[in-house]
Amino acid sequence: MTVHNRWLLISVGLGVLLNPLNSSMISVAIARLQNMYELNFTDVSWVIFSFYIASCIAQPVMGKASDLFGRKQIFLTGLVVALIASLLAPLSPNFGWLIVFRIIQSIGTSMMVAVGMALVRIHITEKQAAALSVLSIFLSGAAAIGPFVGGVLIHWWDWHAIFFINIPFVVLSFLLAWRYIPRDEPRISASQNMPLRQWLALIDAPGIILFTFGLVSLLIGVLLAKSKGHASAEDVVAGLIGLLLLIAFVRHERKVASPFIPIRTFAKHPALARVNIEFVLVNILYYSLFFGLPTYLQMVRHVSELQTGLLMLSLGLCSLAVSPIAGRWIDKAGPRPALLVSALLMTFGSVWIMSWNQTSPVISVCVALAAFGISNGLNNVGMQASLFQSTPKEIIGVASGIFMTARYIGTILSSLLLSIVMGDTFSAGAFRLLGAILTAVALSLVFISWQRREPQQLEQKKLEQL
Repeated sequence: MTVHNRWLLISVGLGVLLNPLNSSMISVAIARLQNMYELNFTDVSWVIFSFYIASCIAQPVMGKASDLFGRKQIFLTGLVVALIASLLAPLSPNFGWLIVFRIIQSIGTSMMVAVGMALVRIHITEKQAAALSVLSIFLSGAAAIGPFVGGVLIHWWDWHAIFFINIPFVVLSFLLAWRYIPRDEPRISASQNMPLRQWLALIDAPGIILFTFGLVSLLIGVLLAKSKGHASAEDVVAGLIGLLLLIAFVRHERKVASPFIPIRTFAKHPALARVNIEFVLVNILYYSLFFGLPTYLQMVRHVSELQTGLLMLSLGLCSLAVSPIAGRWIDKAGPRPALLVSALLMTFGSVWIMSWNQTSPVISVCVALAAFGISNGLNNVGMQASLFQSTPKEIIGVASGIFMTARYIGTILSSLLLSIVMGDTFSAGAFRLLGAILTAVALSLVFISWQRREPQQLEQKKLEQL
C-alpha cells in the first residue's frame, strides 16, 4: 500500500469511527442526563432512539446522495455537520435541544459511514481486503472503547466532554481527507439541473417520510402509555397512526422503482429475510445489555462512571479478541457452528443476569459481559458470512444496505424494550425481568441456529431427494 493510500485510509477511518463512538459513549451518560434533566428512563431513552432512527434513515440516503454529488463532497460535508453538532450539543438549554443536536450529529456521522467503505473500495486497489479490515477495526474498535472513553470523560469533566472529544477527530480527518481523498466525478454531471421531483423520487422521499413518522409515532404511543401506567385515547391513536403509516410504508416500498428499503428483495430471497430477522434478534440482545447495564450499575449498584466504563471495556475487548479467531473458524466450518455457540453464550449470559441482586460480586457482572462479548465477536463475522452465503452476488450491495438497516432496527427495539421494562427508574428486579426476556430471545436464536443449513447441506439434501 502506498503512503498516499495509507493516509487516505487513516482520514476515512477517523471519520467513520465518529458514528459508533458517539452511539456507544452515550450509554455511560444516561444516568447523569436522567438526573440532570429530572427525567425518567423512558424519556431519556430518546437520546438513544433519536440517534439510531436518524442513522437508520441517513446512511442509505447519503449513500445515494454520494452518487449524485460525489463521495468526497459528502464525506467533507458530514465532517462539518458533525463538528457543528458537537460544538452546539453541550450548550443545549434543555433536553429537547440536546435531542435535536444528537439527530444532527447522527446525520453528519452517517454521511461518513455511508461513503467510507466505497472510498476505500474505489481508491485503494492494492491489498484491498487488508484495507477494509483496517476500516472495520476503526468501526468496531470505536464502539468497543466508547463506554470506557465516555466513563473517563464524565469522571474527570462532565457529560459535555463526550461531545467535545469529537473535535480533534473531525479536524484531523477533514485536513487529511481534503488532501488525500481524490475528487470524484458525480454520476450526474450537473446535479443542480436535476429536477427536485426526480431527486425526491431517487431517494424515495415518500418512503422515508412514511417510515420515519410511522416509527416515531408508534414509539411515542407505546412509551407514553408505559410512562403513565395506562393507555389513554391519545396514546392509542398515536400507536395506531404509527402502525398504519408503517403498513402504508411496506405497501409503498413494494411498488416504488427506487425503494428506501427494497421489500421485494425479501420475497425473492427468503434466506436473506431469515438472516436479517436473525440479525435483528442478535442486536436486541446485545444492545439491551450494552445500553441497560451501565445505567443499572450506576443507579442500582452505585458504581462510578469511570468504573462502569472499565467494566464495559471488557465487553468490547472480548469481542475484538474473538473476531479474528471467529474468522478462521468460520472459513473452515462455515457460520453455523459459530452462530450456534454465540446463541448458547447469549442464553447463558441472559440466564446469569436473572441471578443478580444488589449484593452480587463484580465478577458476576464480568461473567455476563464476557459471554455477550465473545458472542458478539462470533456474530460480527458469522452474520456477515451468513449474509454472503444467503445472497446472490448480483444483489450483494442492496443486501448489505438492508443488513445495516436490520442492525439499527434491532438497536431501536432494544432501547424500546429497556424503556418498557425499566419504566421510571432502574431496579434490580426489573433488570432480572429483562434477563428473563433476553433468555427467551436467545433461546429462539439457538433454535434458528440449530435449524440452519449451509448451502452444501442444502445441495446434498436435494441430491438425496433425487
